[in-house]
Amino acid sequence: MSRVVVVGGGISGLAAAHALASGPNPPRITVLEGSPRLGGKLAGGNIEGVPVDLGAESVLARRPEGLELIKAVGLGDELVHPATTSAGLWVGDRIRAIPPTVMGVPMDPAATADVLGAEAAQEVAHEAELAAPALTEDVAIGRFVAERMGKAVTDKLIDPLLGGVYAGNADEISLQAAVPDLYAELRTAPSLLAATAELREAGQKRAGQPVFAGIVGGVNRLIDALEQDLTAHGVEIRRKLAVRRITRSADGYTLEAGPVPDPTYLTADAVIIAVPAAPAARMLAELAPAATTELTAIEYASMAIVTLAVRKEDWPAGATGSGFLVPSVEGRTIKASTYSHAKWAWSAEAGGELAILRASVGRLGEEYVLQRSDEELVALAVSDLEQAVGLGGEVVGSLVQRWGGGLPQYAVGHVDRVDRVEAAVAGVPGLAVCGAAYRGVGIAACIASGSKAATRVQAHLDALGTMAP
Repeated sequence: MSRVVVVGGGISGLAAAHALASGPNPPRITVLEGSPRLGGKLAGGNIEGVPVDLGAESVLARRPEGLELIKAVGLGDELVHPATTSAGLWVGDRIRAIPPTVMGVPMDPAATADVLGAEAAQEVAHEAELAAPALTEDVAIGRFVAERMGKAVTDKLIDPLLGGVYAGNADEISLQAAVPDLYAELRTAPSLLAATAELREAGQKRAGQPVFAGIVGGVNRLIDALEQDLTAHGVEIRRKLAVRRITRSADGYTLEAGPVPDPTYLTADAVIIAVPAAPAARMLAELAPAATTELTAIEYASMAIVTLAVRKEDWPAGATGSGFLVPSVEGRTIKASTYSHAKWAWSAEAGGELAILRASVGRLGEEYVLQRSDEELVALAVSDLEQAVGLGGEVVGSLVQRWGGGLPQYAVGHVDRVDRVEAAVAGVPGLAVCGAAYRGVGIAACIASGSKAATRVQAHLDALGTMAP
């Protein structure tokens, strides 16, 4: 029987292993994870007896991959959708409603006045009078929109919305990679406003369809369910075994893992590399040096999630909706806050008398913020929440989860870079890559990436089978 080694036990690697194990003619599969636990950025915890997500907390429901995998591992009956998704923007002295946008790019100039101010809203309205964008190559979304609609749009709308996804700088993030539908429209649309109007019309056809989904008890439960399913399929999972080197021979692949003085060697007919860009680049150095060159150029942002528990009786009546985003120009410590007890009915029920909320801290280039102690980060988050929504009363419990180098940055040219990586890897039979560094950082995108890698590897194994005597 052929053998596949999946390097990396995050959601992408586990999804790849699941696709192989549940498909026709499954090979022997080993998953190697360098850390003590599986799941990568999907992690769970407990605060005052209430389960919480410490990383990603929802799945994009308008892509099928996440929901399909959740159902496949037996959690379909526990799929839920947010009770509310109406987030606001902390601008100036209060939380304001987010106007209709496409990832921060306005659809209706008049609706932006409260956030941007009357003069800036007028500048947005005049965008339609400019020459057609006629995009022929990728651009930085923040800079492009600022040139056409004014810097206020980038600072107060695009920055906080993209910051929630990438923890990055809107002036550096690729339009093509971050908002591909808008990029496609701008190749032919007469204006940016016309492009967002077209996308709004397309979005209205999906009205009523939930945008996000979660799992009762936290989306991190998907990892335990996946592990159980993989084990039942005979997949071997080995933790605390980091791969240092991969070489190829006529018979397949040899992986060197573990400490240098006492290495562990594994052989395989095919390998899937499902780790972040920097370790992937090291593993590909001998196999696909062109891919290594491209991957080393991908930056990562660090951030932290501060989870708080307060008494529901102390929750401010004016704090409505699911939370709020914070533009970086506002100079706050937190960049967003989610009221978990309001967003997820299961959290409100599990919390009993406690309200659970979380705040995210840290952006690209702000690693110094994360050098503070847990106690300092909690105090800073609480201070911001006091100013933003009037949070008062005692903080009953807190948790700080740091994600060092957690979010890849999709810089201008990212799509072309990924094309070059995949082309270089495609030249090596039986090798595939997947993960958040490539074509999407969300859970559904990572699952799709893992499934694509599994399909490539399975095709290679099937070809080997037809050549066998």
